[in-house]
Amino acid sequence: MKKTYKIEVDCANCANLMEDATRKTTGVKNAVVNFMTQKMIVEFEDGHDVSTVMEEVLKSCKKVEPDCEIFL
Repeated sequence: MKKTYKIEVDCANCANLMEDATRKTTGVKNAVVNFMTQKMIVEFEDGHDVSTVMEEVLKSCKKVEPDCEIFL
């Protein structure tokens, strides 16, 4: 399943780092972060709870950029 989220990220480099961090999160099959549109597309692995996975994604992204936001 794929879902699109609105995000708030300050720079393109941080968006790339957030994309990498999201891809490494358990339950995420693939992720794309677009700095220009301020959107994140996450493809989830089957059998994982989307809300639980996104909580972990947000934690990982906040390690990259503490003031980032993902609007769930």
